[in-house]
Amino acid sequence: CLWTLAAILKETLKDALVPRAGVLKKLLAPLDAVLEGFYNAILLHHFDSHHYTSPYSEASNNLVSFIDLLEALLASRIELELPLRCQRILFLKASYVLNVISSSIPYVIKKKFILLLKKCVLYKSREDARSGSLFLGATSLCEDMLALSNAVLQVVNLTWLNQVPLSGKSNSFGSSEAAPGHDSQGGCDQTVLRALSLVVLKALEFKIHNSATEAEIK
Repeated sequence: CLWTLAAILKETLKDALVPRAGVLKKLLAPLDAVLEGFYNAILLHHFDSHHYTSPYSEASNNLVSFIDLLEALLASRIELELPLRCQRILFLKASYVLNVISSSIPYVIKKKFILLLKKCVLYKSREDARSGSLFLGATSLCEDMLALSNAVLQVVNLTWLNQVPLSGKSNSFGSSEAAPGHDSQGGCDQTVLRALSLVVLKALEFKIHNSATEAEIK
């Protein structure tokens, strides 16, 4: 079901001949509450269980399908003037994703979540993309980006980065040591390192631009 819905969303976004906004609203509006329920149930799951030890297990495949759906929902957001809750959930409840990234699920799934967060911090509405503005015009997007930034900065201020792996081996963001049997240069996934750094920097940038007081900025 997750795969089918993601596939329909992707095909709708590719089709230049259909009124995309109308089709997407008709498809997603009845599923809005259901998809938020999925998000809560799936991402609040205990990922330390044996079902997730292999990236090829059924549980892991289901999680990958859900990430694909979240990515399609994010991409479809640009078509609607007022985004649905299911298109905003990734921003509003980013802490769920951040918790999954620091859990013991397979590295390949963590990487997909990190790259999805990168797409979130780089997301712009159609108007902002067209104008080339560095600041977000859409009120809902501004609220969502602030919620995402707050969630990211909250965990980064703790020890979250030290728990995030930078490869399938044991080395992590906060570690200066190479994993056993690997040199310090070759053991690090540069794509994940760049994506994580960008997520933190964009969260910091957005928070500073939208902070009311100097004390809050500090």
